[in-house]
Amino acid sequence: FYLTPPQVNSILKANEYSFKVPEFDGKNVSSVLGFDSNQLPANAPIEDRRSAATCLQTRGMLLGVFDGHAGCACAQAVSERLFYYIAVSLLPHETLLEIENAVESGRALLPILQWHKHPNDYFSKEASKLYFNSLRTYWQELIDLNSGETTDVKEALINAFKRLDNDISLEAQVGDPNSFLNYLVLRVAFSGATACVAHVDGVDLHIANTGDSRAMLGVQEEDGSWSAVNLSYDHNAQNEREVERVKMEHPKSEEKSLVKQDRLLGLLMPFRAFGDVKFKWSIELQKRVVESGPDQLNDNEYTKFIPPNYHTPPYLTAEPEVIHHKLRPQDKFLVLATDGLWETMHRQDVARIVGEYLTGVHHQQPIAVGGYKVTLGQMHGLLTERRARISSVFEDQNAATHLIRHAMGNNEFGTVDHERLSKMLSLPEELARMYRDDITIIVVQFNSHVIGACQNEE
Repeated sequence: FYLTPPQVNSILKANEYSFKVPEFDGKNVSSVLGFDSNQLPANAPIEDRRSAATCLQTRGMLLGVFDGHAGCACAQAVSERLFYYIAVSLLPHETLLEIENAVESGRALLPILQWHKHPNDYFSKEASKLYFNSLRTYWQELIDLNSGETTDVKEALINAFKRLDNDISLEAQVGDPNSFLNYLVLRVAFSGATACVAHVDGVDLHIANTGDSRAMLGVQEEDGSWSAVNLSYDHNAQNEREVERVKMEHPKSEEKSLVKQDRLLGLLMPFRAFGDVKFKWSIELQKRVVESGPDQLNDNEYTKFIPPNYHTPPYLTAEPEVIHHKLRPQDKFLVLATDGLWETMHRQDVARIVGEYLTGVHHQQPIAVGGYKVTLGQMHGLLTERRARISSVFEDQNAATHLIRHAMGNNEFGTVDHERLSKMLSLPEELARMYRDDITIIVVQFNSHVIGACQNEE
């Protein structure tokens, strides 16, 4: 059955969120103008998560997309915890001491992050104390390790990812006397999540990526056209360097069983992820934790089985690959998205669609009819239809929504076909997952004037 255009819009806009960076006295000192984000579920409940926050004690903004598998528990935990670990890793020694002294004496804490959240982006209140205690242990160790040197952003990102993954693993091993919490920490550890995170500070853009979500830069060329620059690499079987890395970490005798049917041990698509302790813990540890865990855990088939050819764990790491890019005035926007988007669209199309949306300028592609014989009358129809569409194309108030509309509705002529869009959005839950994945997108718009000024100062 067909959805009307207003019905399509209400589905597409349900999870959209926008944030504009406030200007100070008319002088915008941030290299970020703002961002748009949106999600379209295929799984029920959705397994993707997104986060955005401004670092209050250091400069910079954090944005990230998280793609969960085997449930949403791990993606949820990472989406609410990772930015705290990154922020703490970036803090100077004096600030860490200040925060620790405040906790010691029961005073109010310095706020570390200002979150930019959609009402649907919830935080698990039940676990907040446990999460806080793990984070505090981390900053206490950072205080003890004080080397007096300022923290390198790349190093801070890597340390934060690895430390959070380690804490997720430890919390599950220790368990919790509260049975609800005990089940929660086990669900987080046994499910998994990939993460693609951006840290933007002035002209310094760092992307930390674990898994197969992607970061892409939209660049405006001198002639006004758009091009895409990849700022991350997928960690999966399509990436030869990644396959080599996995093989290097295990004995030669396992070479044939490590990657089967393009999956790690024949099971897991991403080669890096948070959680997924089934690919990290020893068999003894897995058995001990599952046997002493709550009954609900025993009912879960996923926790019981041991991956085939499981000889020399860990097979999986959460360590991110970090790419640093110095922003230039022609770098207009950044797209962070889970693999649900990249499975349906080429990055070059993503760059063009977002670029044209943000500037309101359409570079008309020649109409491609892909080998069809087209009469003049049909051609005239196509062009008229295209003109009508351009007038309605900017009805979206959000660049991420605009991109999802194209990802779901594009036809072979590269234009949004309402009939196709309607079909894709009206698929029942149990069918939707067969046609597409959850899609989560953040589009960050840069301030070229500030970036240009920063460049000149340097």
